Amino acid sequence: MTAQLITTDQDSNIPAEAAAAVHDAFGRSSSGPLAGLVVADFSRVLAGPYCTMMLADMGATVLKVEGKSGDETRAWKPPVRDGESTYYLSINRNKRSIALDFDDDEDLAAARDLAARADVVVENFKPHGLERFGLDYETVRDGNPTVVYASITGFGTAEGAALPGYDLLVQALSGLMSLTGEPEAPAYRSGVAVFDVMTGLHAAVGILAALNERTRSGTGQHIEVNLMSSALSGMVNQTAGYLLSGTVPRRMGNDHPSIFPYGPFPTADGEIVLAIGNDRQFRALCDALGAPRLRDDPRFATAHERSMSRETLRPLLTGLLSVRSAAEWFEILTAARLPCAPINDVSRGITFAEEIGLEPVVPVGDGDGALPGIRNPMTFSRTPASYDLLPPGLDADRDAVLSWLGQSRPAQS
Repeated sequence: MTAQLITTDQDSNIPAEAAAAVHDAFGRSSSGPLAGLVVADFSRVLAGPYCTMMLADMGATVLKVEGKSGDETRAWKPPVRDGESTYYLSINRNKRSIALDFDDDEDLAAARDLAARADVVVENFKPHGLERFGLDYETVRDGNPTVVYASITGFGTAEGAALPGYDLLVQALSGLMSLTGEPEAPAYRSGVAVFDVMTGLHAAVGILAALNERTRSGTGQHIEVNLMSSALSGMVNQTAGYLLSGTVPRRMGNDHPSIFPYGPFPTADGEIVLAIGNDRQFRALCDALGAPRLRDDPRFATAHERSMSRETLRPLLTGLLSVRSAAEWFEILTAARLPCAPINDVSRGITFAEEIGLEPVVPVGDGDGALPGIRNPMTFSRTPASYDLLPPGLDADRDAVLSWLGQSRPAQS
């Protein structure tokens, strides 16, 4: 089987026989929008595996290539589930695993064969790190001209190529940490590796765009994404604010630089977040709080005036909110169609999503061995995401991958 070229057949983007052959080889039950595509996943840790999990959820057959010691996240514990790292489990469902040592001639041959037959290759090695193995884009393309090849780095391939690509470093270097925390307190990182996830999503978008273009040109291409560029793009209004006005944004705690009230406020038993984005909402908030005098106060009449007078308005709102609990205000203000929210922990966040019908938790795998997972955030009306494969054990699918490649060698201990 050669790399599958997506056709423009109106009934299917992938020839039915190609999808069936891949399903037969690897046991995928998905009929998702990417069914039949083969992804050679040479990535590890978070950005790459998150990207390939999104593709796998949508039906792609993802063959995860690991070193003999496995993806680093297998060892990132706690927390654990049955001894397995939940970090690893969170981003590796719907994949098959083969462990290959690129310094071993036979293993390297298998890796090259896999890249030669894949529709998509995803890698996050150091820039130029795959050249000596003949797994770089130019070499792979020579034998597989339809391949869509995605490279994920920390800081690109120019002067930043030698910098280690850790999300925390990008949060520091991009300026995000300078925006996170209270004004007089130390800078803080985000509670999630936001730029790893964002870069993984950018990689997935780029891959899908290149696959679409391939239907016209019949040729693949090289996609490059990096954490630093994703960070600067993802900080949207903050980076644009500096470029367009020369204003360097600073830490403001939970305040918004342009809008007020927009953040958490204390109540009788905790905090509630208000997100009042326009004048109509502010007038409705004043009515709901029983404070028409604030609605008519010229100091607070417009968004700009409220932002400039926030230190005057803040204690007035705090006093009004202090008479009820956060839960009571959430009910009252939501009924008034005002954007607000209590501050949940993660457990309560998942429960809330369940209460509003989002069905955030799905079973991954089948039967008694299924694990709970977070639903893919995209909903398709005809070709839904699937969750048929548990995150694979290290080298668990060696025989299946080698058989598909037309080889037959036993798993190595």
